[in-house]
Amino acid sequence: MSVFRSYILCTSPRSGSTLLCKLLSASNVAGQPASYFHEPSVASWQAYLGLEAKSSEPEADALRSVFDAAVEKGTRGTGLFGLRLQRHSFDFFIEKLGVLYPEGPTDADRLKAAFGKVLFIHLTREDKIGQAISYVRAEQSGLWHRAADGSELERLSAPRPLEYDLVALKECHDRFIRFDSDWLAWFAEQGIVPLTITYEDLAADPQATLRRVLERLGLEASAADHAVPGVAKLADATNAEWAMRLRQDLRKGLQVP
Repeated sequence: MSVFRSYILCTSPRSGSTLLCKLLSASNVAGQPASYFHEPSVASWQAYLGLEAKSSEPEADALRSVFDAAVEKGTRGTGLFGLRLQRHSFDFFIEKLGVLYPEGPTDADRLKAAFGKVLFIHLTREDKIGQAISYVRAEQSGLWHRAADGSELERLSAPRPLEYDLVALKECHDRFIRFDSDWLAWFAEQGIVPLTITYEDLAADPQATLRRVLERLGLEASAADHAVPGVAKLADATNAEWAMRLRQDLRKGLQVP
C-alpha cells in the first residue's frame, strides 16, 4: 500500500498528461486521475462531477461537496486519489482551497488537509516549440486526442484548415515557458521537491515512466505491465515543418535552443 494518500500532476497543456493519466488509471492501483478542477469556475466543477448547483448553499458547503465527489471519483476504490492540475486554473483552485481550509498556513498544508499526504509530480515538456505547435494545431483542427486505434478520442470543434500562425505560436511558446517557471517558483516557495517527469521520456517509453511513478508512490511496479497507452501521437510532417519555421522566426527575436 502506498505511503501517499494522493498525487497531483502539476502540468500544462500538451505535455502528455492525458497519456499519463490513462496509464495510471489502467494500472488499476493508482486511482483515476483527471482534471476535476479544470475550469476556474465552481459551477463548472459541479457540472463535471454531476453535482447540482444550489444558489442558496454556502460556498464552503458547495466546495465540500465538490471536493468529496472529486476524491471519490479520482480514487476509484484504490485508496489513492489522482488529480491533474493545469497551471492556467491553479490560482483559482488555490483560492477556493483556502475557503475550504482557511486554517492552513501554506498551500501545501491546505492540500494535505484536503487530500492527505501528497506526492507532487511535475510533468513538463522540454521542447516548448513542439508544445506550442501541438496546442495551436489542436485548436485549429479541433482534434485534441486520438485513440490508440486511430479513432478520434476528443474533438472540441469542427476542423478548419491548418495555418502557420506565428502570433499564436509565439504566444503559446512564451506562455508555456511561464507556466513552467510558475510551477518551479511555487515548488520552491512551498518547500516541495516534486518527482519530475518529461514528456520526452514519457513518449519514448510510456511503461517505463509509469513504473517510475508507481515505484515512487510505493506501489508494485509490475502493475505497469498490463497498462497500455490509450492515446496516439498526432504529430506529423506538418508539425516538423512548423517547428523548423518557428525556430527560425523565434531566433530573430530571442534565443531558442
